[in-house]
Amino acid sequence: MRGAEVPGHSARNSDFVQSLDRGLAVIRAFGPGRERLSLSEVAKATGLTRAAARRFLLTLVKLGYVRNDGREFSLRPRVLELGYAYLSGLALPELAAPHLEELVARLHESSSVSVLDGHQIVYVARVSTKRIMTVAISVGTRFPAYATSMGRVLLAALCDEELDAYLAEATFERLTARTVTSPDRLRVIVREVARQGYAIVDQELEEGLRAVAAPIRGVPDVGTAAINVSAHASRVSMVAMRGQILPALLETARQIEADLRAQSPP
Repeated sequence: MRGAEVPGHSARNSDFVQSLDRGLAVIRAFGPGRERLSLSEVAKATGLTRAAARRFLLTLVKLGYVRNDGREFSLRPRVLELGYAYLSGLALPELAAPHLEELVARLHESSSVSVLDGHQIVYVARVSTKRIMTVAISVGTRFPAYATSMGRVLLAALCDEELDAYLAEATFERLTARTVTSPDRLRVIVREVARQGYAIVDQELEEGLRAVAAPIRGVPDVGTAAINVSAHASRVSMVAMRGQILPALLETARQIEADLRAQSPP
């Protein structure tokens, strides 16, 4: 894995700081299920040599972003500063929070808001009930866009050229037996999502997980965000997803959009 490289940049590009790229790759090596990593594991995840990974890790330790117990490394809370500037400048999480809380109280199912970042969605707000996934979800969690309801809503907001580029460049892995991995099939699905104004994904990201998502339009600096409700398949049928959860979700999305318009300058 060559996580330290960014498409479109090369070592000869005088505007590209490769050491910064590699330092950020070391931070990105940590995540759900990878909270504590050894030096060798960080080197493998980033494509760096052990010596280079060690230098970056020890620098991050000295700066207060990484903790080292002598054997393994882990992120420290200070790393949240790196994302705070983005989140604090994005009014959406704070504005959406009370709406998510009301929706979750009404449906007794978890709800989240995300934005598109490259080939992945990034959670920017979440209110949960029960943990229904094997991977814990929190603000900052990332999932591949193609296999998620929110991802398909966000892909549906792209122009044709952007969607073509995504389908040509993204990697489509079969996460469950139901995961759609054909670019041509995904194109048809995304176009249908754009037409109908919502997306339902049935156990494509994880077995037993169903989710429905809708767009939140008019988000400053983002354009379109997505809101979803997720539920366990054993508890909520597809009929209930469409007939009960979807109407409440669409209503909440419109309420958030109304609040966004109200706070925008005329």
